[in-house]
Amino acid sequence: MQTKQFKRQLTVLSASVLTLLSVGLPSAVQASSHREALAVLSDPCVDNADVYAWVKPGTHDKLYLIATLAGLHEPGQGNQQTRLCDDVLYEFHITRGIGVLEDAVTYQIDFNSTPPTPVDEGDLTLPVGGGKELLIQLSGVKQTYNVTKVENGVSTVIAKNVPVAPPNIGPQTDRIVYGLAPFQPYAAGGSETSRRVGLYNDAFAATFIRPLGAGGAEGRVWAGTRDDGFYLDEKGIFDILNLGGLQSIGGRSTPGEDVFAGFNINAIALEVPTKKLTGDGQPVKHNGTPGDDTLLGVWVSESRRKFRTLNTDKGPSQSGPWVQVGREAIPLVNAGVIGTQDQSKYLRTTPATDVANFANYFLKPILVRDAEFLGIYNALGVPPATVASLKENRVDILKAINLDDFPTPGAHHVPIAAGKTGDVLRVDMAIDSHFPNGRMIPGGAKPNQEDVDVSDALITLIVSGGAIPLGDAVNSNDKNYLTEFPWLALPHQGLHGGHGKPAP
Repeated sequence: MQTKQFKRQLTVLSASVLTLLSVGLPSAVQASSHREALAVLSDPCVDNADVYAWVKPGTHDKLYLIATLAGLHEPGQGNQQTRLCDDVLYEFHITRGIGVLEDAVTYQIDFNSTPPTPVDEGDLTLPVGGGKELLIQLSGVKQTYNVTKVENGVSTVIAKNVPVAPPNIGPQTDRIVYGLAPFQPYAAGGSETSRRVGLYNDAFAATFIRPLGAGGAEGRVWAGTRDDGFYLDEKGIFDILNLGGLQSIGGRSTPGEDVFAGFNINAIALEVPTKKLTGDGQPVKHNGTPGDDTLLGVWVSESRRKFRTLNTDKGPSQSGPWVQVGREAIPLVNAGVIGTQDQSKYLRTTPATDVANFANYFLKPILVRDAEFLGIYNALGVPPATVASLKENRVDILKAINLDDFPTPGAHHVPIAAGKTGDVLRVDMAIDSHFPNGRMIPGGAKPNQEDVDVSDALITLIVSGGAIPLGDAVNSNDKNYLTEFPWLALPHQGLHGGHGKPAP
């Protein structure tokens, strides 16, 4: 590729890169934040994997918010199903406009679990479900959650004691615990479908959708276990961009592998009327015309109490103020932009401090340096001068985050300044959502693809400035997404799912 041609591509970069992002790019790497920082490797409850936020196409009257956490969960682990923690405060933060990144509205979710039902120590004569059980689901343990809306300094509980959707264990659990069908002893037989597949289906999972506020005026909520909708050749990513999609220039010789296939994850999903987020309680104005007054910024955080005390009799107790220990917004930022040395710091700080703390990571991307060292640019025929321009002053990355001039020139002008630019997922409520304007699940080319393969576009933006698509050859999820709330696919069943190997 000639130097002149490449310079011409970079000259038009700032005007075209957001268009490239909005339509997606082929065969590039899919990435989010599964266990990306040392601070969360042993703390899955605060390991935020992905954040989604989008308005309902056409009407723009609803905003959908999803956070997924504690990924890479093996379905066949029985009672050891990972759940969200009772000692963590989960929050959806929503900023408004182009000013300082302060919350206009916050949705707080806190979980609570009941202990097993007390039973006399020596009494094992009780019937199934009496308390002394191998199955935690039959021992009396229940997990619920509350949702609190914080606006203008006022906290209002808009949902209380909402049941968490349970994991998909297997057909016997479906009958005995969930009561999905009359129990059939082994000799009674039954259909092959009920024996093998079970009865945990979309209709059952949907019964855990609950209204927010009186009569559902504040929207709907759902929380529980789902299929991990994230797809990535992580083997190639962490061998430093040794991706199946780069086979033609000397990358790995084997096809890309989706290492997240067959794993489950925990999810919290909200459906919120957009008129609750406009500031004046009115429906979205200027429908179809983007602008700074309809612009939101979304990010998700996890916090723990400052003090934790271990007690041998009653277990640990927590006290003191909440302290943020995790966050997530745009996929790949912490996992692929922030250096390992600062990833834990990133998790404990807010988007408003990103320019002050991490500006150089955005302006001088590590991945560009790595790609140069590995010879990727040389193999692709990228001139040295072009590589040098990709290594310095990458304001185009910050403009993409801010939706600067997206989808048309003059649409948005977020200042690139401390407090006003940071890792938030921008959503303009007045127009349909297509990444980088939000991140939506529905609308993909196939039922098992996101609307835009966001990390494909982000890796391409960071590494080549949008000029050359890069790929890992993993371009779809292992399950179809839902076409309605809560959008993520049903969890893989424990009995016949997961990654066990049949005995010989």
